[in-house]
Amino acid sequence: MEIAEEAEEKPEREIRGLLELKDEDLELDTDKLAPYDPLKRYLFEISRFKALSREEEHDLAVRYRESGDREAAYRLITSNLKLVVKIAMMYHKVYRNLLDLIQEGNVGLLQALRRFDPFRGTRLPTYAAWWIKAYILKFLLDNQRMVKIGTTNERRKILMNLNREKRELEAKGIAPTAQLLAQNLGVDEQEVLEVEQGMSAFDISLDAPIGADDGSLRYIDSLHLMEESVDEKIAQGEFRDLLEKKLAEFEETISERDRLILRRRLIAEEPETLQQIADRYGISREAVRVAEKKLIARMKKFMTESFQDVLQVELKTR
Repeated sequence: MEIAEEAEEKPEREIRGLLELKDEDLELDTDKLAPYDPLKRYLFEISRFKALSREEEHDLAVRYRESGDREAAYRLITSNLKLVVKIAMMYHKVYRNLLDLIQEGNVGLLQALRRFDPFRGTRLPTYAAWWIKAYILKFLLDNQRMVKIGTTNERRKILMNLNREKRELEAKGIAPTAQLLAQNLGVDEQEVLEVEQGMSAFDISLDAPIGADDGSLRYIDSLHLMEESVDEKIAQGEFRDLLEKKLAEFEETISERDRLILRRRLIAEEPETLQQIADRYGISREAVRVAEKKLIARMKKFMTESFQDVLQVELKTR
């Protein structure tokens, strides 16, 4: 964004000066006030909006809550735009583009107005400050790193409170273990461990060179394919279905005892022993072995004839 690139860092004193412009300052020629600086222009524009008294704020908030008065909402929002800027300045060292932070803070201010209850005795700026900070922090969490850590509400809660909780425990002389942090924050211990791991790690570009001096080897070249391709999955699935169909056809050609040997021995995930099958039919263990050997030979012949493209079908005896 061109505007974002133009919004460079401003000294805190200069920003505060623009926020504190008097009414008579508005009569100056605006063309002389850095017309190509979007941040200065924005600060100059919001300096026109005056703060509301407690009584004005309460009356406007009641009108908005009861009737959705857009004019009341406009005055409540514009009177607190300077608050957004002041809160955004707290995070300016973390994120260079102050306009982005202000924009997110303004979204938080809108959310605060929607939820504000004027009958609770709390002023809107006090209530809105929490929402403004929350939206700015969420923006920082989502944009500071290429790989996002705060992907859920629970993880954002951890990120926003983890360091503060650690400091409080350490001040009490207590080691801030993951289990204790999770208990105090009301989250799962595994979430705390994963967030800490993510915070301590750093982003690596897959195209970054490694090892070789000429830069010909990249990180992406060192990664192995961890999952089968879609074509392979489909092919294996089709073969598995065909194999089960042929096994069912083969079972129709053999005796009940051979069928049991096939199901309980040759293709079972937890095959029975030769002795277990022998006891079932009241025969010797050796007789079962001979029957199994003949069954394997018949099955190889059947499968070879059924799968013309398969040169060899291996079945291991167990």
